[in-house]
Amino acid sequence: QVQLVESGGGLVPPGGSLRLSCAASGRTFSREVVGWFRQVGGRQREFLASIRWDSSNRVYADSVRGRFTLSRDPAKNTMYLQMSSLKPEDTAVYYCAASDSYLFPRRREDQYDYWGRGTQVTVSS
Repeated sequence: QVQLVESGGGLVPPGGSLRLSCAASGRTFSREVVGWFRQVGGRQREFLASIRWDSSNRVYADSVRGRFTLSRDPAKNTMYLQMSSLKPEDTAVYYCAASDSYLFPRRREDQYDYWGRGTQVTVSS
């Protein structure tokens, strides 16, 4: 069973930057697809970015392309989401997710099998 734990959320002013981390345990990733989503209130989770663990290819949502960067450290079995030029509308709970599948890309919430508990990001002055 894969466990995912996010960290790095917090309060940041508009235009600021933040880096989220997602540490995985229970399995050492090899080719799995992993990604980041966010959720505001009771709304559906929004896809942000995804990568297959053994590839450098990434996909991003239009809303964050050019501002957010997904990366991973295989040695630590950890992935990151570097966020810059943050806007108030980026305020949300951010989740990392992992899929058992190697098929890429995967942008839908139901295509992921494991989820972290989320970390709150608030962009406000």
